[in-house]
Amino acid sequence: QVQLVESGGGLVQPGGSLRLSCAASGSIFVIYDMGWYRQAPEKQRELVASITRGGTTNYADSVKGRFTISRDNAKNTVYLQMNSLKPEDTTVYYCNARIRSLVAGTNDYWGQGTQVTVSS
Repeated sequence: QVQLVESGGGLVQPGGSLRLSCAASGSIFVIYDMGWYRQAPEKQRELVASITRGGTTNYADSVKGRFTISRDNAKNTVYLQMNSLKPEDTTVYYCNARIRSLVAGTNDYWGQGTQVTVSS
């Protein structure tokens, strides 16, 4: 069994910062790509940022220069540092990871979601 547990969401004023964390645990053999997605009500889930096991990153145009994704392979954890937050960044953020487990092959796993609210 593999689980992704997110933390770090909350309420912040416009221009502020938050750091999201997502830790993977369970019967993990190797973690490939990891990423963060977000989904506003009545909209499709969209990619915010992704990072390969080797550290290559990719960002949505809307967050380039403001958000930074990183990972710690030893801790099976991915982070999203969000700076210069805007009200339009308000929504639920989901962690995603492609994981080869010891018992279930390779699958995509999702965290439970964490709410980020940017408001004065």
